[in-house]
Amino acid sequence: VVLVQVERPQTGGADGIDEGVGSGVVVNLAGDMLTSLHVVADASEITVTFADGTRSQAAIVAEDAKNDIAVLRAATPPAEIVPATLGDPGGVREGSEAYAVGSPFGLPHSMSEGVISGLDRSFVLEESGVVLRGLIQVDAAVNPGNSGGPLLDRDGHVIGIVAALLNPTGDDVSIGIGLAVPITVAGGAAGLPPY
Repeated sequence: VVLVQVERPQTGGADGIDEGVGSGVVVNLAGDMLTSLHVVADASEITVTFADGTRSQAAIVAEDAKNDIAVLRAATPPAEIVPATLGDPGGVREGSEAYAVGSPFGLPHSMSEGVISGLDRSFVLEESGVVLRGLIQVDAAVNPGNSGGPLLDRDGHVIGIVAALLNPTGDDVSIGIGLAVPITVAGGAAGLPPY
């Protein structure tokens, strides 16, 4: 799991830089990382921090806008690459254990637990208007900074990429409903075979 930090020009013609944070997960021996596209979209600079503390600039090498997925590649990856083990989201049901791993509020190496609370959900991304479909719903705490990180099953296998949190209040805090793009969909952006 990696911490993803971005800088992007401020919107509305203002001078300055906006900073953002998200998460990602290494998915192959080349060190390619999956994250949410909305985490890195329009970034002027992307920095990733690997589990061993290695920091590197990164670039987007592939995008899947309709599923809000980006593939990142580090300029200087660590000497040893340990990709995550990918799982089968088709094997989970409502009530299956689930774990969201990432960097909520920029706090790396964080994990929350819960259960799969729904399947085949849809969500409209506010920034782009893109409708994400076929999402996994989870009640594990998902907060700003979790986006792009892995959703794991009870065996620690990646079954999804955290994409959004539902919150009718408009506050950027978890109220118990997070959504993830199934890894069988997200992995296609990195050229990964289906499970």
